[in-house]
Amino acid sequence: MELLFNNYLSEFIAVLSITVLTIIIPGPDFFIVVRNSLAYTRRSGIFTTLGVSFAVWIHVIYTLAGIGLILSKSIVLFTIVKYLGAAYLMYLGWQCLKSRPLNSEQYIKQERKISDYSSFKMGFINNALNPKATLFFLSLFTQVVSVETPFAIQIIYGATVSLSCLIWFSLVAVFLNQKSVKNTFESIQHYFEKLMGVVLITFGIKVALASK
Repeated sequence: MELLFNNYLSEFIAVLSITVLTIIIPGPDFFIVVRNSLAYTRRSGIFTTLGVSFAVWIHVIYTLAGIGLILSKSIVLFTIVKYLGAAYLMYLGWQCLKSRPLNSEQYIKQERKISDYSSFKMGFINNALNPKATLFFLSLFTQVVSVETPFAIQIIYGATVSLSCLIWFSLVAVFLNQKSVKNTFESIQHYFEKLMGVVLITFGIKVALASK
C-alpha cells in the first residue's frame, strides 16, 4: 500500500495542484455560488456547492469511460453541450437582470424562496453543461494522469477534484454569509443582482462563441 502511494504521489500532487489553481479562478460555478450565497442564504450556497461537486462525477465517469474523448472529437455533440451550457448561463443571467429592488422586509422574506433542490440543481446543471469542464477533465486524465495508472487511483483523483470543489466553494459560501458582508450586501442587493446578470450572460456568450 505504501509502495502504491509513493508511486503515484507526484501524480496526485500534480492533479491536486492543477485542480486548486483552476477552481480558485472565478468562473461560472464561482459566480453561481456567490450569487446564491448572497441573494439567499448560506444553506443555499452550500447546496449549490453540493450540486457542483456532484456534477464533477458526471465528467469523471464519462471521461474514464472514454466518452469524454468521443464528445471532444465530435463537433456536433460538443456544440450541443456548448450551446446548452451557454443558454443556461444566459437564462440565469436574465433572471438576475429581471430582479426588482427589495426593501428590508422583502429581503428577509426572499431568503425562504429558494429550495435546497433548486439550489442544488443550479449548481449541478451549470457544471454538468460546462464544455470547459469537459475539456479540463479530458486534459487532466490524458495529459497528467498516466494510462498505466490503476482505475481505482483514477477514481481517487476524481474524488479529489470533487472534494476540492466542495471545500473551496463551501468556504466561499460561509465567508459571504458573515453578518458584516450580508449587511453590506442588503444595501446593494439590486445592483449586485444586475451585475451578476451581466456576468453570467457574458460567460454564456463566451461559452457559445468559444472553440475547442
